[in-house]
Amino acid sequence: MIVELNPADKTLNIQQEITFFNQSDDTLTSIVLNDWNHAYSDKNTPLAKRFSDEFYRGFHLAKEEERGSTNNLTIIDANLLFVSWGRTEKNPDYIEVKLREKLLPNQKTTLHLTYITKIPSDKFTKYGFNNKGEMNLKNWFLTPARYENHDFIRNSNNNLDDIANAVSSYDIDLKTPATLEITSDLNSSLPNKAGNFSNYKLYGNNRTDFSLFVEPKSSFISFKNKNTEVLTNLKENKISAIQKAVIVDRVMDYVNTLVGKYPHEKIIVSQTDYERNPFYGLNQLPSFLSPFSDEFIFEIKFLKTYLNSYLKTSLCLDPRKDNWIYDGIQVYAMMKYIDENHPDAKMFGSVSKLRLLKSYNLTNLSFNEQYSYFYMLMARKNLDQPLGDPKNSLIKFNEQIASKYRAGLSFRFLDDYLEHDEVNNSIRQFYAENKEKQVSRTDFETILKSNTTKDINWFFKTIVGSREIIDYKFINVTKTKDSITFSVKNKTNVLVPVPVYGVKKGEIVFKKWLDANETDSTFTIGRKNADKIILNYNNEVPEYNLRNNWKKLEGFFPNNRPVKFVFMKDLEDPYYNQVLYVPTLTYNYYDGLSPGLRLHNKTILDKPFIFDINPAYSTKTDNLSGSASFSANQNYRNSTLYNVRYSVSGSYFHYAPDASYLKINPMVQLRIREENFRDNRKQLIILRQVLVNREKSALIVDNSTENYSVFDAKYFNTRTEVTNHFSFMSDVQLSGKFGKIASEIEYRKLFENNLQINLRLYAGSFLYNTTASDFFSFALDRPTDYLFDYNYYGRSESKGFYSQQFILAEGGFKSKLNTPFANQWITTLNGSFNIWNWMEVYGDIGLIKNKNQNARFVYDSGIRLNLVTDYFELYFPIYSNNGWEVAQNNYNEKIRFIVTFSPKTLINLFNRKWF
Repeated sequence: MIVELNPADKTLNIQQEITFFNQSDDTLTSIVLNDWNHAYSDKNTPLAKRFSDEFYRGFHLAKEEERGSTNNLTIIDANLLFVSWGRTEKNPDYIEVKLREKLLPNQKTTLHLTYITKIPSDKFTKYGFNNKGEMNLKNWFLTPARYENHDFIRNSNNNLDDIANAVSSYDIDLKTPATLEITSDLNSSLPNKAGNFSNYKLYGNNRTDFSLFVEPKSSFISFKNKNTEVLTNLKENKISAIQKAVIVDRVMDYVNTLVGKYPHEKIIVSQTDYERNPFYGLNQLPSFLSPFSDEFIFEIKFLKTYLNSYLKTSLCLDPRKDNWIYDGIQVYAMMKYIDENHPDAKMFGSVSKLRLLKSYNLTNLSFNEQYSYFYMLMARKNLDQPLGDPKNSLIKFNEQIASKYRAGLSFRFLDDYLEHDEVNNSIRQFYAENKEKQVSRTDFETILKSNTTKDINWFFKTIVGSREIIDYKFINVTKTKDSITFSVKNKTNVLVPVPVYGVKKGEIVFKKWLDANETDSTFTIGRKNADKIILNYNNEVPEYNLRNNWKKLEGFFPNNRPVKFVFMKDLEDPYYNQVLYVPTLTYNYYDGLSPGLRLHNKTILDKPFIFDINPAYSTKTDNLSGSASFSANQNYRNSTLYNVRYSVSGSYFHYAPDASYLKINPMVQLRIREENFRDNRKQLIILRQVLVNREKSALIVDNSTENYSVFDAKYFNTRTEVTNHFSFMSDVQLSGKFGKIASEIEYRKLFENNLQINLRLYAGSFLYNTTASDFFSFALDRPTDYLFDYNYYGRSESKGFYSQQFILAEGGFKSKLNTPFANQWITTLNGSFNIWNWMEVYGDIGLIKNKNQNARFVYDSGIRLNLVTDYFELYFPIYSNNGWEVAQNNYNEKIRFIVTFSPKTLINLFNRKWF
């Protein structure tokens, strides 16, 4: 390539010659070229769709000059004849070049290309240009795609760093302004200065990719050992260059020994690469706690990023289809490195030494134990996915964290089971073969099987190829002074080996592996003074439930778990019944501030049974209040109906200054998802019976509905992302005095011109209604909330500040009209569109019908300040059936607000992109 950089307009003028050698047995009529830079060209590419799916708005709202593209592409062949090429609208980030003549096996063809690459802003993916005059260039030129199984791999850019390029040799002449410096992991000559420009020669052989950084002053420092030069700009200013050099040298020697000699002369370990794939765990604690030394932080960051760069630039796999091999080797190597160099390191570093935190299981975990908890977090949510699935099919938490960690754990599991370094030897052999030919997961499987006499089909079938869960437990344990007889029950019928340990006062006295086909058999082994027998003691096996894995061999109760009280939050401890306690503070107008104490068993991992009890003291009524719930979860692993939750809950608060209510709510929830886990469509069915007991209030005119019971069935169907949102809800309520049915449709669309429109249609009708009051009627602007579902701060207020609280339900009107209820039927349409950032214009129209009255047309309009959706919003009415509301008296009493004090609501806004 001959490349000329124009930093002013962020472009590269490129003249390129590709010599393509057909090393397959097929005759080719076309060649596929990856053009991943063109994925940034508009708002409808697969990359844009990925951003939308993960609730990132920045790409859709970006300015045109921030986008990237490939323009003015011309291709001619060796005979100087134009060659036709094309890209599809669905997949604009690779092109297919139609050859004028067939390319036979072992023949070569040459293509000459000229084009202009427009570099995108780095705010989308951290690749591109920034406002400091720097460029991190990645996938910026056209390159042949990998050819495998009789076809080219046609992968689109999904921001996953998994481009499948053919192995290539590069020869590049790069011209840049003399004010800029470049850094690359290609070999390079010293710059040849010519006037205001610098000319570089870059070259490298047998590569799938390379990095190129352009900066006013290079931020990289160089470390060399006998084999390789490392260029890094990892940020860690608190340790010296000598300390860094020691760490870099140790890591390089370790990886060379474990995996194999790096085939290239240079490798780049950049801050950008680390930030794209950080070490989740190190960044969970606030920096003022300083749980890890500066040296340790640099060491882990460098180790992780070095391994990632090392494997991605030297292993010639399809990084989308075979990504579990990259992840497995990386995390496995990290775990072994910690075992060898920091065997006493804890997950939370020096925080674990604080006496105040000694009782927490979270702080007692070793550094390597955290990996299994991150994986188990998803398994318990029934959101884990098979290791062998393509990278672009994984939900973000699995792609970034859980599947990576499970891959490393699985390698470690296999290594522990095989016992004689077969995994290490196989990794080295696979890496060596990779230098000689193009490899795949099949080659890795063949090498592993050839290096052991044990049957390891279960590893590839179950651990890699499925999402089956593993769960073993002891049955029929008997003991004598000298021996133990036991059977192991395979609760899920998933056949994998499992280790049995004998433990005395926390020290291992024996260990025995049970092969996959040996479970459900009876064993007798020497006791060796063990006081406990434990399955999977060191968590080698990625097991679903560790709480049924042990039996005490001393004492009267074989599995007596003492109760342990823990403040705030903790990880699940299989040897204790944990009760977590948290001070709480709730508020409503009638109870005032209500301090309480929440007692629950919700650890970080989901559990099959959960209790949550929160008694509180109502300072305004000088009485007790609070809530409680008990629920049981049942997961279905291989069904679109993936979770059923059975629960009963209750709450006791005041609904008026002189009257309380008690609500009891038995409920069943059925959750349904699509087979594609990344599909944001979710379905939910709720069946519940709501029983309410209300005290009479002297301050409320209508006390005819103190006690009642309502059966409620709801169905939700929702699909949401940044650019599109659609949801449907239907609701049937049946009671002795009334029956009603209602439906709600919500639609939101963010258009290409960044105009967003929100529409909501609500329709409801009574099936029968024998009540005389409007307590159960459909509400136009403020539901009575007879099911006590909404978090009203002053639910019985009809005037004043608390009456202005707005909850989007039923009619959804913001203005208070003279006919606020409908006891027969209601139909309303709520709409809004943005006029500037978070400022929107809203309008509502509807028809309401009451008995013995004609249907009435209603409407209102105004301005909505959508500051934080569902968390903090303001509504300013302008015109409605009441006339010009802005010109009327006491306008401040007409303003409506949404204010939510629940941290969970805000956290969910940020969590949704991960799950």
